[in-house]
Amino acid sequence: MTNPPTVLSVQSWVATGHVGNAAAQFALQRLGFEVCALPTTLLSNHPGHPTHTGQATDPALLAALVDGVAARGILARAAALLTGYLATEANAAIALDLPARMQATALYCCDPVLGDDGRLYVAPAIAALLAARALPRADILPPNQFELGLLAGTVPTSLPAARAAAAALSARMRPGGPRLVLVSSLVTEQTPPGMLDLLLHGPDGDLLLRRPRLDGHFSGAGDLLAALFLGRLLAGLPPPDALAKAVGAVECVLAATRATGADELALVAAQHALADPPALPAPHRLP
Repeated sequence: MTNPPTVLSVQSWVATGHVGNAAAQFALQRLGFEVCALPTTLLSNHPGHPTHTGQATDPALLAALVDGVAARGILARAAALLTGYLATEANAAIALDLPARMQATALYCCDPVLGDDGRLYVAPAIAALLAARALPRADILPPNQFELGLLAGTVPTSLPAARAAAAALSARMRPGGPRLVLVSSLVTEQTPPGMLDLLLHGPDGDLLLRRPRLDGHFSGAGDLLAALFLGRLLAGLPPPDALAKAVGAVECVLAATRATGADELALVAAQHALADPPALPAPHRLP
Protein backbone atom coordinates (compact mmCIF):
# COMPACT_ATOMS: atom_id res chain seq x y z
CA MET A 1 0.00 0.00 0.00
CA THR A 2 1.41 3.39 -0.97
CA ASN A 3 1.61 6.28 1.45
CA PRO A 4 -1.02 9.00 0.96
CA PRO A 5 0.19 12.30 -0.50
CA THR A 6 1.22 15.02 1.93
CA VAL A 7 -0.03 18.61 1.96
CA LEU A 8 2.01 21.25 3.78
CA SER A 9 -0.45 23.76 5.25
CA VAL A 10 0.82 27.03 6.71
CA GLN A 11 -1.84 29.18 8.34
CA SER A 12 -3.44 30.12 11.64
CA TRP A 13 -4.02 27.69 14.48
CA VAL A 14 -6.76 28.00 17.11
CA ALA A 15 -7.32 25.81 20.16
CA THR A 16 -11.11 25.88 19.72
CA GLY A 17 -13.19 26.27 16.60
CA HIS A 18 -12.50 25.64 12.95
CA VAL A 19 -10.61 28.32 11.07
CA GLY A 20 -7.25 28.18 9.32
CA ASN A 21 -5.44 24.91 9.94
CA ALA A 22 -8.17 23.83 12.36
CA ALA A 23 -10.47 23.66 9.31
CA ALA A 24 -8.05 22.71 6.54
CA GLN A 25 -6.19 19.90 8.31
CA PHE A 26 -9.26 17.87 9.22
CA ALA A 27 -10.87 18.41 5.81
CA LEU A 28 -7.79 17.25 3.92
CA GLN A 29 -7.36 14.27 6.23
CA ARG A 30 -10.97 13.23 5.54
CA LEU A 31 -10.07 13.27 1.85
CA GLY A 32 -7.19 10.89 2.52
CA PHE A 33 -4.19 13.22 2.68
CA GLU A 34 -1.44 13.45 5.24
CA VAL A 35 -1.19 17.03 6.47
CA CYS A 36 1.86 18.77 7.88
CA ALA A 37 0.33 21.80 9.61
CA LEU A 38 2.55 24.74 10.55
CA PRO A 39 0.98 27.52 12.68
CA THR A 40 1.28 31.23 11.93
CA THR A 41 -0.75 31.99 15.06
CA LEU A 42 -1.27 30.33 18.44
CA LEU A 43 -4.71 31.51 19.57
CA SER A 44 -7.43 30.32 21.91
CA ASN A 45 -10.06 31.04 19.24
CA HIS A 46 -10.49 33.27 16.21
CA PRO A 47 -10.61 37.03 16.90
CA GLY A 48 -14.21 37.35 15.68
CA HIS A 49 -15.36 36.35 19.17
CA PRO A 50 -15.63 38.98 21.92
CA THR A 51 -12.40 37.74 23.52
CA HIS A 52 -9.39 35.70 22.50
CA THR A 53 -5.92 35.01 23.87
CA GLY A 54 -2.64 34.07 22.27
CA GLN A 55 -0.46 35.67 19.65
CA ALA A 56 1.14 35.37 16.26
CA THR A 57 3.75 32.62 16.17
CA ASP A 58 7.25 33.90 16.88
CA PRO A 59 9.09 33.98 13.52
CA ALA A 60 12.08 32.16 14.99
CA LEU A 61 9.80 29.35 16.15
CA LEU A 62 8.06 29.13 12.77
CA ALA A 63 11.42 29.05 10.96
CA ALA A 64 12.64 26.32 13.31
CA LEU A 65 9.51 24.26 12.65
CA VAL A 66 10.06 24.63 8.91
CA ASP A 67 13.65 23.45 9.26
CA GLY A 68 12.50 20.56 11.44
CA VAL A 69 9.94 19.24 8.97
CA ALA A 70 12.41 19.80 6.13
CA ALA A 71 14.84 17.53 7.95
CA ARG A 72 12.09 14.90 8.00
CA GLY A 73 11.84 15.13 4.20
CA ILE A 74 8.41 16.78 4.17
CA LEU A 75 9.35 19.65 1.88
CA ALA A 76 11.02 17.32 -0.59
CA ARG A 77 8.04 14.99 -0.94
CA ALA A 78 4.93 17.14 -0.30
CA ALA A 79 2.45 17.11 -3.16
CA ALA A 80 1.17 20.61 -2.40
CA LEU A 81 1.60 23.73 -0.31
CA LEU A 82 -1.41 25.58 1.10
CA THR A 83 -0.91 28.99 2.69
CA GLY A 84 -3.63 31.01 4.41
CA TYR A 85 -3.61 33.60 7.18
CA LEU A 86 0.05 34.56 7.65
CA ALA A 87 -0.44 37.00 10.56
CA THR A 88 2.78 39.03 10.31
CA GLU A 89 5.15 40.24 7.64
CA ALA A 90 7.96 38.12 9.11
CA ASN A 91 5.86 34.94 9.06
CA ALA A 92 4.65 35.75 5.55
CA ALA A 93 8.25 35.98 4.36
CA ILE A 94 9.02 32.55 5.86
CA ALA A 95 5.96 30.97 4.25
CA LEU A 96 6.65 32.52 0.87
CA ASP A 97 10.15 31.02 0.82
CA LEU A 98 8.66 27.52 0.88
CA PRO A 99 7.79 27.03 -2.82
CA ALA A 100 11.46 27.37 -3.74
CA ARG A 101 12.36 24.63 -1.24
CA MET A 102 9.76 22.14 -2.51
CA GLN A 103 9.71 19.82 -5.49
CA ALA A 104 8.88 21.49 -8.80
CA THR A 105 5.77 19.35 -9.26
CA ALA A 106 4.17 20.47 -5.98
CA LEU A 107 1.05 22.58 -6.40
CA TYR A 108 0.93 25.87 -4.52
CA CYS A 109 -2.50 27.05 -3.40
CA CYS A 110 -2.18 30.59 -2.04
CA ASP A 111 -5.33 31.49 -0.14
CA PRO A 112 -4.87 35.26 0.23
CA VAL A 113 -6.49 35.75 3.62
CA LEU A 114 -6.26 39.53 3.65
CA GLY A 115 -9.71 40.78 4.55
CA ASP A 116 -13.39 40.93 3.63
CA ASP A 117 -16.27 43.39 3.30
CA GLY A 118 -13.88 46.25 2.56
CA ARG A 119 -11.71 45.68 5.65
CA LEU A 120 -8.12 44.44 5.85
CA TYR A 121 -7.33 41.80 8.48
CA VAL A 122 -3.57 42.19 8.00
CA ALA A 123 -0.93 44.87 7.54
CA PRO A 124 -0.84 46.31 4.00
CA ALA A 125 2.73 45.02 3.70
CA ILE A 126 1.43 41.43 3.71
CA ALA A 127 -0.86 42.17 0.76
CA ALA A 128 2.12 43.67 -1.06
CA LEU A 129 4.22 40.58 -0.26
CA LEU A 130 1.57 38.25 -1.65
CA ALA A 131 1.27 40.30 -4.83
CA ALA A 132 5.03 40.46 -5.37
CA ARG A 133 6.19 37.04 -4.17
CA ALA A 134 3.28 34.62 -3.89
CA LEU A 135 1.44 35.28 -7.12
CA PRO A 136 4.38 34.47 -9.43
CA ARG A 137 4.74 31.07 -7.71
CA ALA A 138 1.06 30.23 -7.16
CA ASP A 139 -0.92 27.64 -9.10
CA ILE A 140 -4.27 28.13 -7.36
CA LEU A 141 -5.61 31.39 -5.93
CA PRO A 142 -8.96 31.40 -4.08
CA PRO A 143 -9.69 35.04 -3.10
CA ASN A 144 -12.99 36.45 -1.95
CA GLN A 145 -14.39 39.45 -3.80
CA PHE A 146 -12.59 42.01 -1.64
CA GLU A 147 -9.25 40.20 -1.96
CA LEU A 148 -9.73 39.85 -5.71
CA GLY A 149 -10.07 43.62 -6.06
CA LEU A 150 -7.24 44.33 -3.64
CA LEU A 151 -4.74 42.14 -5.47
CA ALA A 152 -5.88 43.24 -8.94
CA GLY A 153 -6.10 46.93 -8.03
CA THR A 154 -9.75 47.19 -9.06
CA VAL A 155 -13.25 47.32 -7.57
CA PRO A 156 -15.03 44.39 -9.26
CA THR A 157 -18.71 45.22 -8.77
CA SER A 158 -19.84 43.64 -12.05
CA LEU A 159 -19.34 40.14 -13.39
CA PRO A 160 -17.30 41.38 -16.38
CA ALA A 161 -15.06 43.34 -13.99
CA ALA A 162 -14.59 40.28 -11.77
CA ARG A 163 -13.73 38.17 -14.81
CA ALA A 164 -11.19 40.73 -15.98
CA ALA A 165 -9.61 40.92 -12.51
CA ALA A 166 -9.38 37.13 -12.25
CA ALA A 167 -7.78 36.91 -15.69
CA ALA A 168 -5.26 39.62 -14.76
CA LEU A 169 -4.24 37.74 -11.62
CA SER A 170 -4.04 34.43 -13.48
CA ALA A 171 -1.62 35.97 -15.97
CA ARG A 172 0.72 36.81 -13.08
CA MET A 173 0.76 33.26 -11.67
CA ARG A 174 3.33 30.50 -12.17
CA PRO A 175 4.04 29.84 -15.84
CA GLY A 176 3.29 26.26 -16.76
CA GLY A 177 0.91 25.76 -13.83
CA PRO A 178 -2.89 25.49 -13.95
CA ARG A 179 -3.28 29.18 -13.06
CA LEU A 180 -6.69 28.70 -11.45
CA VAL A 181 -8.40 31.67 -9.77
CA LEU A 182 -11.47 30.76 -7.72
CA VAL A 183 -13.45 33.79 -6.55
CA SER A 184 -15.79 32.93 -3.68
CA SER A 185 -18.73 34.83 -2.18
CA LEU A 186 -19.06 36.94 -5.31
CA VAL A 187 -22.02 39.31 -5.40
CA THR A 188 -22.13 41.62 -8.41
CA GLU A 189 -24.69 43.67 -10.29
CA GLN A 190 -25.56 40.49 -12.19
CA THR A 191 -26.13 38.31 -9.08
CA PRO A 192 -29.85 37.76 -8.36
CA PRO A 193 -31.12 38.59 -4.86
CA GLY A 194 -30.66 35.77 -2.39
CA MET A 195 -27.88 34.19 -4.43
CA LEU A 196 -24.10 34.30 -4.57
CA ASP A 197 -21.66 33.37 -7.29
CA LEU A 198 -18.41 31.43 -7.46
CA LEU A 199 -16.26 32.31 -10.45
CA LEU A 200 -13.54 29.94 -11.61
CA HIS A 201 -11.04 31.30 -14.12
CA GLY A 202 -8.58 28.99 -15.82
CA PRO A 203 -6.76 28.49 -19.11
CA ASP A 204 -9.97 27.20 -20.73
CA GLY A 205 -12.04 30.24 -19.79
CA ASP A 206 -14.50 31.10 -17.04
CA LEU A 207 -17.01 28.96 -15.17
CA LEU A 208 -19.80 30.26 -12.94
CA LEU A 209 -21.51 28.37 -10.13
CA ARG A 210 -24.54 30.21 -8.69
CA ARG A 211 -25.82 29.05 -5.33
CA PRO A 212 -28.43 30.14 -2.76
CA ARG A 213 -26.99 32.52 -0.21
CA LEU A 214 -27.08 31.36 3.40
CA ASP A 215 -27.68 34.15 5.88
CA GLY A 216 -25.06 34.55 8.57
CA HIS A 217 -21.33 34.95 8.95
CA PHE A 218 -19.35 31.70 8.95
CA SER A 219 -15.74 32.19 9.99
CA GLY A 220 -13.51 29.58 8.37
CA ALA A 221 -15.76 28.85 5.38
CA GLY A 222 -13.19 30.27 2.96
CA ASP A 223 -10.39 28.28 4.60
CA LEU A 224 -12.47 25.13 4.26
CA LEU A 225 -13.34 25.80 0.62
CA ALA A 226 -9.69 26.37 -0.33
CA ALA A 227 -8.59 23.12 1.32
CA LEU A 228 -11.37 21.05 -0.24
CA PHE A 229 -10.84 22.51 -3.72
CA LEU A 230 -7.10 21.80 -3.49
CA GLY A 231 -7.74 18.29 -2.20
CA ARG A 232 -10.12 17.44 -5.03
CA LEU A 233 -7.65 18.72 -7.60
CA LEU A 234 -4.87 16.65 -6.05
CA ALA A 235 -7.18 13.63 -6.27
CA GLY A 236 -7.28 14.11 -10.04
CA LEU A 237 -10.66 15.74 -10.55
CA PRO A 238 -10.96 18.33 -13.31
CA PRO A 239 -11.50 21.88 -11.98
CA PRO A 240 -15.29 22.04 -12.63
CA ASP A 241 -15.89 18.80 -10.71
CA ALA A 242 -13.47 19.80 -7.95
CA LEU A 243 -15.39 23.06 -7.54
CA ALA A 244 -18.80 21.39 -7.39
CA LYS A 245 -17.69 18.83 -4.80
CA ALA A 246 -15.91 21.42 -2.66
CA VAL A 247 -18.91 23.76 -2.67
CA GLY A 248 -21.34 20.91 -1.95
CA ALA A 249 -19.32 19.91 1.10
CA VAL A 250 -19.03 23.48 2.40
CA GLU A 251 -22.77 24.02 2.02
CA CYS A 252 -23.46 20.93 4.12
CA VAL A 253 -21.14 22.20 6.85
CA LEU A 254 -22.80 25.62 6.81
CA ALA A 255 -26.29 24.10 6.92
CA ALA A 256 -25.28 21.96 9.91
CA THR A 257 -23.80 25.03 11.59
CA ARG A 258 -27.07 26.95 11.19
CA ALA A 259 -29.18 23.98 12.28
CA THR A 260 -27.28 23.56 15.54
CA GLY A 261 -26.97 27.29 16.23
CA ALA A 262 -23.23 26.81 16.62
CA ASP A 263 -20.91 29.82 16.71
CA GLU A 264 -18.17 27.79 14.96
CA LEU A 265 -18.33 25.61 11.86
CA ALA A 266 -20.02 22.26 12.61
CA LEU A 267 -17.15 20.52 10.88
CA VAL A 268 -17.14 17.33 12.92
CA ALA A 269 -20.91 16.96 12.88
CA ALA A 270 -20.99 17.27 9.08
CA GLN A 271 -17.75 15.42 8.36
CA HIS A 272 -19.46 12.82 6.17
CA ALA A 273 -20.07 15.55 3.59
CA LEU A 274 -16.37 16.36 3.33
CA ALA A 275 -15.64 13.00 1.74
CA ASP A 276 -19.07 12.36 0.19
CA PRO A 277 -20.74 15.68 -0.65
CA PRO A 278 -24.13 15.93 -2.33
CA ALA A 279 -24.17 16.33 -6.10
CA LEU A 280 -24.48 19.92 -7.30
CA PRO A 281 -25.29 21.17 -10.77
CA ALA A 282 -22.13 21.57 -12.80
CA PRO A 283 -20.85 25.16 -13.12
CA HIS A 284 -21.73 26.62 -16.49
CA ARG A 285 -19.21 28.01 -18.93
CA LEU A 286 -19.41 31.73 -19.59
CA PRO A 287 -19.14 32.96 -23.18
